[in-house]
Amino acid sequence: MRRLVLSFTLAAIGAWAVVPAPASAAPRPAPAPAPAPVTDAVTAKLLGQADAATRTAGPQRTRVTVTRASGGWAFGTAVLLADRSRDAHPTGSVFLARAEGKGWTVAFDGEASFGDLAAASPLVSKDEKAVFTTPVAPMYAGSDFRTGMALPFAVGQTWTLTGGPHGWGGGAPWSSVDLAGGDQVVRAARAGTAYTMCTGWIRVIHDRGYSTDYYHLWSSISVNGAAVGQGAYLGYTGTDVTCGGSATGRHVHFGLRQNSVYVPIAGHGIGKWDFVNGAGEYQGGARHGSAFAGVGGAVYNYGALGFNQGVVDANGGGTLTRRSGPGTGYGVLGSLADGATVTVSCSANGTSHTGRYGTTALWDRLSDGSWVSDAYLSTGVNGPINGWC
Repeated sequence: MRRLVLSFTLAAIGAWAVVPAPASAAPRPAPAPAPAPVTDAVTAKLLGQADAATRTAGPQRTRVTVTRASGGWAFGTAVLLADRSRDAHPTGSVFLARAEGKGWTVAFDGEASFGDLAAASPLVSKDEKAVFTTPVAPMYAGSDFRTGMALPFAVGQTWTLTGGPHGWGGGAPWSSVDLAGGDQVVRAARAGTAYTMCTGWIRVIHDRGYSTDYYHLWSSISVNGAAVGQGAYLGYTGTDVTCGGSATGRHVHFGLRQNSVYVPIAGHGIGKWDFVNGAGEYQGGARHGSAFAGVGGAVYNYGALGFNQGVVDANGGGTLTRRSGPGTGYGVLGSLADGATVTVSCSANGTSHTGRYGTTALWDRLSDGSWVSDAYLSTGVNGPINGWC
């Protein structure tokens, strides 16, 4: 019996042995190589914009945080840490990246390519797209210094200018000022989308390529693209230096950026004040009409100046005459106080006059129908702000 079973088994094995083997399956294509980590690409771009000392220090001076990632896209913040010296401050950007082949296309906030990527990215919210995809204006918007911003505290409060125009990270451009006092609550200077760059450091990205930075904050909000309105709470003034720099006495270090870089704050209208450079960093001050506040002086937050508005600067005090037409040959209709806010309907050429910033023949028709010389208005634009009459 055992022999029969064995014979049957061997026969069966023989039968199996003659069954032809199946054809070999076609080789599968090799998977596409995964792109290098996005943090490497972002770090390389960040260091490429750094000074020589930071590039020499290498990636250990960087902090790249991916806050969103999906389907070959990544979004986050990229920060260059600063040392703990007085004039040092961290710098960085909000980034958006898309995987392409073995690498990544990376763009920083304010760059034109950032808006292009934002328009296509599923990671970007509707509110962010509305801000990111607005056309990026030329630097200073082609001699247009209007920002539509209030000061970074509550409208109607008076704070102290503790530091005049100075660099965000030391040296030029003098993009920043220091402010303290009031209720110590730091607020968004203009509507936009907000991001935590680092503990104590919030960035708000606005329209027209502008963004504003707020550093040294205590109890700051933790945000990753939240929409904020003008005047929204960001934190309290403080002395936080988590990402570098130093702070003596609680304050907010407020900086202005446009098109991905810090820009001189002097000449820009913020809270209906025009900041003015001094002979050196931390000097200078701010001017509202003919009134000037130097370091240690009080600045009242009048709110944002509209894009079709101006502040009367009588160039030394006094009043500005309103006339029935664009020139001194027209009848007098009244006057405006130095520092008053006016709304401009349109402009025309008339008699020439010399104000604080030079001589011009431009006259502005106001919303009440009267006319004033543009030489005595601070509008943020060297020319018509609301078209020609």
